[in-house]
Amino acid sequence: MENLALSDKKPRTAITPTREDDFPEWFQQVIKAADMAENSPVRGCMTIKPYGYALWENIVGIFDPQLKEYGIQNCSFPLLIPVSFLAKEAEHVDGFAKECAVVTHHRLKADGKGGLEPASPLEEPYVVRPTSETIIGEAMSRWIQSYRDLPMKLNQWGSVLRWEMRTRMFLRTSEFFWHEGHCAFEDNAGAVKDCLTILDMYERFFEDYLAFSGYKGIKTADERFPGADDTYAFEAMMQDGKALQAATTHNLGTNFAKSCGIKYQSKSGEETLAHTTSWAFSSRVIGAILMIHADDDGAIMPPRVAPQQIVILPVLKDDAVTPKIMEYCDTLAKDLKAQGYRVKLDDRDMRTPDKMWDAVKRGIPLRVEVGQREMEEGTVTHVRRDIGRDSKTAAPLAEFKSGVGAILDAIHDNLLEKSRSFTRDNTVEGKSVGDIDAHFKSGKIGFVKVPLEVLDDPAYEKVRSEYGLSSRVKPFEDEGRTVLVARAY
Repeated sequence: MENLALSDKKPRTAITPTREDDFPEWFQQVIKAADMAENSPVRGCMTIKPYGYALWENIVGIFDPQLKEYGIQNCSFPLLIPVSFLAKEAEHVDGFAKECAVVTHHRLKADGKGGLEPASPLEEPYVVRPTSETIIGEAMSRWIQSYRDLPMKLNQWGSVLRWEMRTRMFLRTSEFFWHEGHCAFEDNAGAVKDCLTILDMYERFFEDYLAFSGYKGIKTADERFPGADDTYAFEAMMQDGKALQAATTHNLGTNFAKSCGIKYQSKSGEETLAHTTSWAFSSRVIGAILMIHADDDGAIMPPRVAPQQIVILPVLKDDAVTPKIMEYCDTLAKDLKAQGYRVKLDDRDMRTPDKMWDAVKRGIPLRVEVGQREMEEGTVTHVRRDIGRDSKTAAPLAEFKSGVGAILDAIHDNLLEKSRSFTRDNTVEGKSVGDIDAHFKSGKIGFVKVPLEVLDDPAYEKVRSEYGLSSRVKPFEDEGRTVLVARAY
């Protein structure tokens, strides 16, 4: 048999540079090594490759039914939004103006020099949607006439375009995928309840499926969504200690209802403005998965959303027994698929160690090795990606098949606990601007939690600017009395 010990020919790490050496570049190399995405010819955009898109499909496939259970209806609105729509809400347009891509012509013509140039200017320019509050608000103004039409709960899955200056795959690209919910209610109480309900759904999804923890809370005024009365958020901590805003919900009050004309006739017959909300998470949650769970050997996929939960590696040396080993592996793969697991039988014409490293870098949660010995003994050897070679275990075939669900659950639980512990261990309590300054001056990472009034100290702005900090969220657990300050993506 081939020698399967990864340590025999294992380099110091599979990913160069390491997290410690250069975290941003490490992150990009993890994406490359897992074959998830690449930079596209379009400035600031990425091409999501099949393995990366399969992860997004699993995320969508799990969360979308949860939204529908809550009463959300999916729909689709145009990618192009008239500039006049965006201009109706002054704070909103101010917040997005610098990021908008604008379409001014509707066709091309030959320029006489072998090239093309714009022709036929549009009567009104269009913005490629950075978000859809205004165009969905226009539709709601027509669809909502009476209190009987409320609540209206809509969602669309798609992509948006924000003309980012500095981009990184799965973190901040000009085009990214997301879902955006837009709801309308009779009163503020309905809008607040919607925001908090969805935020709770996000937290459960991130913990139960993506295996990462974080803080729920409300944003400070300077971090609020343009045009919102309040913004709520889920902030997660990456391995370098920086914050990533994983999801947000926005109570838009009657601001967009006023600008878009979303009115209804109340039970008493009065014309009344609706209260609206919007909320979203995007494909940057894939960036969170990688930056929270991956190591210096590559990605580590949470098993409940992993494109492939189990990879089976036939260990082939003797041509005479190869067909029998392959038959054994094929039967195992079919049995596991019949149980509902996502299984890859890696039968490529490659050296087994190369296949193993490919599985490691892709972060496949559970690797199963089958050679002549396993076949003859009716066993398998399996390795958990989250703890590596130390988890290498031989088990009877029937025992493995009946227990594979428990193994995957154990991987999930371990990843979640690591995220939770890391986040709490790297959140420190402070009482003043001086505590914030001392923490980041020392080179420490993570969040500093301080009383909310610390942000009003005139000295805070200097410290904030010096270290590139921002107020992330006022955690619900402290009932709005504190705020988390951190560097952020």
